Amino acid sequence: MTKFLLTVHVLAAIVAIGPVTVAASMFPPAARRALASPGDPRAAETVRLLHRICRVYAVLGVVVPVFGFATASSMGVLGDAWLIVSIALTALAALVLVALVLPRQSALLEAADGDGEGGEGGGGGPRAATVRLAMVTGVFNLLWAAVTVLMIVRPGSTTGA
Repeated sequence: MTKFLLTVHVLAAIVAIGPVTVAASMFPPAARRALASPGDPRAAETVRLLHRICRVYAVLGVVVPVFGFATASSMGVLGDAWLIVSIALTALAALVLVALVLPRQSALLEAADGDGEGGEGGGGGPRAATVRLAMVTGVFNLLWAAVTVLMIVRPGSTTGA
């Protein structure tokens, strides 16, 4: 059963988290292009598509920690430090996605769809908003990279990894 749970956990991470990290990284430059050419329907559609991918796969990404907990329980490692750190980093990544990335994408999407505003109250205009979004997205991606490293290396593991 452990092998099945681990397989589903890894596949879910690849299928759900991978698209979010890629689409979220592609969003800021696409939003910049859409904001620079407000009459270009293709640029606006690209931004809408990337945002939809991020939203949908963020919801699907819930499967990853669910099967992660099941796998960890099956392996008897729920109390291991590397797993606790991974859980904390996963929760932080989810928080960054839900509280910072997706709302900023929505604001920029609204701006690209026609209101012409920068999309954020922070000032500096649309370019500054896309730069801030790129920075937050980078933090999100780094958190997932750290979780991935911990899942592979598993400090203190006796498997020789």
